[in-house]
This record gives sequence, C-alpha cells and structure tokens, in this order.
Amino acid sequence: MAKKKKLGLEDLGGFVFSTNDDFDFQTDETYKELAPNEQHLEAHFSNKGRGGKTVTVVKGFVGSDDDLKALAKILKKKCGVGGAVKEGEIIIQGNYRDKIMEILKKENYNVKRVGG
Repeated sequence: MAKKKKLGLEDLGGFVFSTNDDFDFQTDETYKELAPNEQHLEAHFSNKGRGGKTVTVVKGFVGSDDDLKALAKILKKKCGVGGAVKEGEIIIQGNYRDKIMEILKKENYNVKRVGG
C-alpha cells in the first residue's frame, strides 16, 4: 500500500518547525466550555465498518475529553449497554438513538436526529 502524500501544513498535525533559537512554543489546547443548552449534538445510526454490528453515534460535542467521557458514561449506564469514546464521538452499542435523544434532552442538550 502506497504512503499518503502530504499536501499542506495542516497535514503535519499542527507542528511548526522553526530555526529561531528564541522561539517559545506554546500550545493553545484550551477548549471552549459550552453549557449543555448551547451544545448542538447529532445522533446517528451506523453499522458501516463494524462487521454488521449496529451502533448509535453521538457527534458534535464541544468540551474537554473528561466531560465527553462523563456524558458517555451517563448514556451507557441509562441504556444498559457498552460503548466507547473515539475521536470526539460517543459510540453506543445497539440502535438506541431515540432513547439517547430523550436522555440528552432531559440533560438539557440540543440534539438532532441525523439519517434514516
């Protein structure tokens, strides 16, 4: 399999290279904390790339990884199923989209049903 060609600076993963000895590297990894009523989440149903297993995917969360994991834990516990947090998305095992939407609305999140 051929290696993927780098096309631009954004493909370098946000790294900046400098020959300046006085360069002060600072990261800006602060996340904008949004209240639940300001969040706009999407509830997706998917079975692609998962060996035919159905999952519910919640996308669009803005906040820290700890807050995302805490929300995932609430959803998994109330649905009584397993799941994971990957790449800023909450993945819940099974087709629980309607139940997850109800739970998120009770928690004051704005949630939208996406797809069939």
